[in-house]
Amino acid sequence: MITNGHWLPSQTNNMTINYQIQFTRKMVRNLFDILRYGLDVSEKLGADYIEARLDDLQLRTLVKENQKIKETNLNRRRGIGIVAYFKGVPGYSYTANVDRNAVKACVENALGIAKASADIASIKLDFNRREKSTKIHNLKLTVNKHPKDFELDYKLDILDRVEQASLKDVDWIKSTRARYGEFYGNKYFMNTDGDEISWEPLVVDLRISVTATGTGDTLVRGVNGKGGSKGLELFEKKDSTPEFLGEKVHEWADEQREAKASPAGNFRALIDNRLGGVLAHESFGHCTEADFIITNSSALKGRLNEQIGTEMVNIYDVGTPSKKYNGFWLPYDDEGTKTAKTQLVKNGILTGYLHNRASSKMFKQKPSGNARAINYRFNPIPRMKNTYFGSGDLTEEEAIEQLKEGIYALQTSGGQVDPSQGTFLFKAVKGYWIENGEIKYPIKDVTIKGDLLSFLKSVENATKDLEISSGYFGGCGKGGQFPLPTGVGAPKLLLSEATFGGE
Repeated sequence: MITNGHWLPSQTNNMTINYQIQFTRKMVRNLFDILRYGLDVSEKLGADYIEARLDDLQLRTLVKENQKIKETNLNRRRGIGIVAYFKGVPGYSYTANVDRNAVKACVENALGIAKASADIASIKLDFNRREKSTKIHNLKLTVNKHPKDFELDYKLDILDRVEQASLKDVDWIKSTRARYGEFYGNKYFMNTDGDEISWEPLVVDLRISVTATGTGDTLVRGVNGKGGSKGLELFEKKDSTPEFLGEKVHEWADEQREAKASPAGNFRALIDNRLGGVLAHESFGHCTEADFIITNSSALKGRLNEQIGTEMVNIYDVGTPSKKYNGFWLPYDDEGTKTAKTQLVKNGILTGYLHNRASSKMFKQKPSGNARAINYRFNPIPRMKNTYFGSGDLTEEEAIEQLKEGIYALQTSGGQVDPSQGTFLFKAVKGYWIENGEIKYPIKDVTIKGDLLSFLKSVENATKDLEISSGYFGGCGKGGQFPLPTGVGAPKLLLSEATFGGE
């Protein structure tokens, strides 16, 4: 409803959504009782170890194209996943039915798979049992405007505002696409170690893209957005309002209309926070996931304690980034491990990999809390949390001045990676040609490519303005699990050389 020109949450809508997602303490207790029943069944059947988790999540997607609503999806994802171990071999099963009969059948299936594979499995997964169990319930972020408390019209209004701000009164914008997404709910976990954990994930996201006519018959794009583990108050911050995001995408699209084509070849380069963050995730982060190391599918296999980058390179993976960033909040992974801040590269030296419990024992490293699954239908595997380059001490102006001559590449519209070879190719959304330490003109069709180790050894310096971002749209894909919410981050990175051009 609207009062004095401001949108307010609907109490009726609150009751409806609270009924769907929120549980009383008694109902939460009942859910843990169901998981505990699964553990009891597995013990009687002879399982060596079991993990049981229950997801009850709500996902909303709103899409508006060319000032018309195209999608208003609201989905609930609720079910139980069971991992049963027998002689070092796991079996996995799941059910969308949250009752004792379904859980019993699920445990029987998981254990049956483990037993059938126990004698033929080439890799046995062993891990250290926890010395002390964790019991923590209803762990959640404190936000001012949780999306569950606001009605659909409030969110459609946000969508309309960002689209209108991107349009303005021009005839060269040919199409617009605005998207809003939210993801929240409850996750529950129990295991044979006695861990009993529940927490409430949260993500909101707002994106806007426009297509415009450029010189001749060419088309150019502008994209912008903000998201992360925040409440709807995120879209009230000065640099995140729908109006600011829409005006910036309009400005960037207008700039690209007269942009020159990017030159091809090797140049000194500066890459912005978003492109640097995606490179931290895609070209580097996947290469540190322990299952890729074990299966010889990573260019970083056997390189622990080696100098793989310049002394300016520090890379981290963290589950609960500081509130000043827009990362993804992940206090526990899907094996019930408390997430850690893992330094993967220290002053250019590779210092660690990303682990689940089994791989951490295999490599004699501490569990890093990186066992993750997109939902209850999948078994957890090593995945990233929030992966980012550490910051330096330059300002943007100082970085451009030190660049002297070359390409400043910003944002990204996707690309390709090969973790086994460590190669990558990404297309930046926009860029600038730099001469004499100053921006000379905008460029388009900026494609950066190379291999991971050469890239890390080209990092000369970094700015102080670290940004970590996450969101509902996009996300990480691996092992058929897409899109998994993760965070990416970087300051602006100054490179001594990068290769540009190519398809």
